[in-house]
Amino acid sequence: MRGRVLSIAGSDSGGGAGIQADIKTITAMGGFAMTAITAVTAQNTLGVAGVMDIPADFLRKQIRCVLDDIGADAFKTGMLGQAGNITIVAEEIRAYRPVPFVLDPVMVAKGGASLLSGDALTALTGTLIPLCTVLTPNIPEAETLLGRRIGGEEDMVPAARELRERGAAAVLLKGGHLPGTRLTDVLVTADSIETFTAQRIETRHTHGTGCTLASGIATRLAQGRTLRDAVMESRVYLRAAIAAAPGFGAGAGPLDHGVTVSPEWTGGSDDPSGASSGDASSQAAT
Repeated sequence: MRGRVLSIAGSDSGGGAGIQADIKTITAMGGFAMTAITAVTAQNTLGVAGVMDIPADFLRKQIRCVLDDIGADAFKTGMLGQAGNITIVAEEIRAYRPVPFVLDPVMVAKGGASLLSGDALTALTGTLIPLCTVLTPNIPEAETLLGRRIGGEEDMVPAARELRERGAAAVLLKGGHLPGTRLTDVLVTADSIETFTAQRIETRHTHGTGCTLASGIATRLAQGRTLRDAVMESRVYLRAAIAAAPGFGAGAGPLDHGVTVSPEWTGGSDDPSGASSGDASSQAAT
């Protein structure tokens, strides 16, 4: 286990996205997951039935307790909800020693429910985006941040470049919401522009894909990978998790975050702890 990742996000009672997806991804990729929960949701694969915000002062307490004792090698943020939460997260990240920060600008749930208040968008743009190592919006999120439409793959590089000019060190613009059998993501940094293309997997089981990719990138950055390698390896893991989706639920179902876990591990040995000297319960995706 290597790489301490603090995920600051909302809880998904259905287990497919949010904090639950983050913990599973970080663990499956060999990191150590820690959390600060911004909100609790009642949801399943069909949609969000309710959201209960965590008090802002308690959010700050969660973050400080983790950082004061365990520390972190990377931050990842997802659903932040309120402008006050964003201000607190920005203050705490800024005060901590420089470590990678992956910002997934979660705005709308897969079922269409809004997860970011109106004034929070201004706070996100003004205080949090300038702190991040990489911003990972999907097409609708990028359109909201830019205030204009992204019509197709040809618009992705200009859009990602414009988003990076808002203060992010790098932008990974995800093209999964665009039509077609080909799926393209664009990574724009200060020095390069690179596209990653793969054949789309036709499935309805895509709940939590954004959370999963961002958490994977944060884990790899925490483990010392370059941003390019972190993106590539996390895309491989995400694709495997989508392909192995268990088929749960009647709507947008969850992924198989445990795709890296070895099913042969039993824990049996002569060691009183129950640990097997020759086996491992999980392997990081490479």
